[in-house]
Amino acid sequence: MELLGLFGYIFASCAYFIFILLLLAARNRTVSGTLVLLASSAALASFTTGIFQLEHQSLIKTILVFETLKCLFWSLIILATRAGVQTLKDLFNSTAIKQYLSIWTFITLASWYSAIYVEGGTKFLFMLFLVLNLWALVMLEQLYRNAELKSRWALKPFVIALGTVFVFDFIMFAQASMLNQLDFNFWYIRSIIGAASVPFLLVSTRRMKDWSVNIFISRDVVFYSSMLLISGLYLLVMAFAGFVLNYFGGEWGINLSVVFLVMGSIVLAVLLITERLRREVKVFITKHFFANKYDYRFEWLKLIEKLEICESGDFYQTALNAIRSTMNIPTGIIVKKQNLGRYEIAYSKGIIPDHCLFSQLKNIEQFCQERNWIIDIREYEKFENSYLDLTIDSDIFAQFNISIIVPIVIGGNLYGFFLLSSPIAEKRLLNWEDRDLLSAISNQLSHYLSLNEANDKIAESKQFDAFNRMSAFLVHDLKNVQAQLTLISSNAKKHRDNPEFVDDAFETIESATARLDRVLTQLRNKTVVETEHKKININELLETVVEQRNIDFPKVELALEQPIEMFIEQETFSAVISHLIQNAQEATSGDGWVKIKVSFFDERLNIAIADNGCGMSKSFIAERLFKPFDTTKGNAGMGIGVFEAKQFIESLGGSIQVISFEDKGTSFHLSIPNTN
Repeated sequence: MELLGLFGYIFASCAYFIFILLLLAARNRTVSGTLVLLASSAALASFTTGIFQLEHQSLIKTILVFETLKCLFWSLIILATRAGVQTLKDLFNSTAIKQYLSIWTFITLASWYSAIYVEGGTKFLFMLFLVLNLWALVMLEQLYRNAELKSRWALKPFVIALGTVFVFDFIMFAQASMLNQLDFNFWYIRSIIGAASVPFLLVSTRRMKDWSVNIFISRDVVFYSSMLLISGLYLLVMAFAGFVLNYFGGEWGINLSVVFLVMGSIVLAVLLITERLRREVKVFITKHFFANKYDYRFEWLKLIEKLEICESGDFYQTALNAIRSTMNIPTGIIVKKQNLGRYEIAYSKGIIPDHCLFSQLKNIEQFCQERNWIIDIREYEKFENSYLDLTIDSDIFAQFNISIIVPIVIGGNLYGFFLLSSPIAEKRLLNWEDRDLLSAISNQLSHYLSLNEANDKIAESKQFDAFNRMSAFLVHDLKNVQAQLTLISSNAKKHRDNPEFVDDAFETIESATARLDRVLTQLRNKTVVETEHKKININELLETVVEQRNIDFPKVELALEQPIEMFIEQETFSAVISHLIQNAQEATSGDGWVKIKVSFFDERLNIAIADNGCGMSKSFIAERLFKPFDTTKGNAGMGIGVFEAKQFIESLGGSIQVISFEDKGTSFHLSIPNTN
């Protein structure tokens, strides 16, 4: 083995000597060319000294001095090439190079000081070369992967040459760190590795005239570099642990070191091979060191715009189109969850599902309810146990060209699913950014769907409410018609032979017929029929209403100061006055009184309806009197009479005021302007 080492060191020395002569002949005066010459000279000195080291073991530290310089120069070449350094000034102005030189100087001086002045300090040199070679490997790997494709052609021989040397030295010094001594079998073989690297270096120097490379940063580059760095750091920890075992283990130390190294290597291999770990590391790096793939502000504004522009009027279609356009997905479907585990199609674009697909959704339902995960069917097929506790038949989804399942969750409960096909442009699996974007959009669309469904229910409820209100007013009108007919019926026996009564009866029947016709028209059209304002005699109208109400007790006293005529809607005004009088009569005992005083002043009709009945409390007047559908009469009233009166009078620009005292009586004051 020593003979092989001797020939190896001689051959390596000759190879580097020739290489240096060629470099000098090329007269490359660039900074990188000078650094290559210095690194090659350090390598030549190292291998030349190695020839004599076979006879004199004390020369090992001298060789390691040259190896330290060699690592420095090769690392500077890598950094200078990556930074595109052209002058010596640029070299020392580069932040990355200054940082490297600072750290290299500190750890090198500290290690050599320990090696010279500390007993057994050689182990610190081994650790030094572990760090330097690992560091150089990481920088070399980043240089190659960051380079443009056209630059990689020139870099590849350079990377192969240095990468082989650095990897071999790393392994050799890792073993030396654990055993606290060099394995000379490796030491002899390294000369052959060094000699074999020279042709590759020669090819690179011919291809790279100015040693400049266009650099760009990619996520995959950082990922692989990080994995390489993690691997190296892991081996460093293993080397330190082996050293501790060797130091404290006595006779068993070496054996324990070997066992520990083997077990550690197995663990490291498992870590590097495990796909899940690799994906998690890649996600961590991308999240924390790179800009997002999507501009979330732009995506959010685009989503809002699509939700605002709802051409079809179908909000399910709008929601599906919004999520499809975000990921450039051609087909999809919204499926809503119903009672008893059933599903229904809310909207479909290019997919016609059947019961087989719905049966698969039952298996997914519990999984998504618990975890709210987005499911990539392609990932489910490719990676075993990628979705734990989920069992589905992926062939059924493939049959309908469904690749992505996005759960829709509203209020913590599963509402349904977006079932989507693969994006047109990208056939790769969903990454974490795709999932985050889909999740954000799904959350927004879940609120959008919930809001629109609530609006539909509110609109429907309002329709029923409007119909109920209209019905209540119509019933109130029917009660007034009933009162008119009751008046005729009660006076028929007494006045049937009176011609004037007969005329009034027919006139009342005609009015009742007109009211009933209006009620039927409103029921058919589901709207309130508008009536016209016409000039009427207020005195005659009030006398008629009082006469109709005087069938009950107490009798109503009407006081008119002057003839009054004004434009007003006759039927509604008559119904309002009649209802207020009726309320006054019902609140007053039979031996009480109800009085109406009418005046016209300053173009305003003023009507006061007073009684000495039971009265009302202030709280009742403030909180309940004018509130619709709130009545104190039980099933006998609708609770809209006073509300209708207030609405009608205020619609004319008038006002209604109430003064009441409990057990003393009530007074309603109506003021209505005269409008032509």
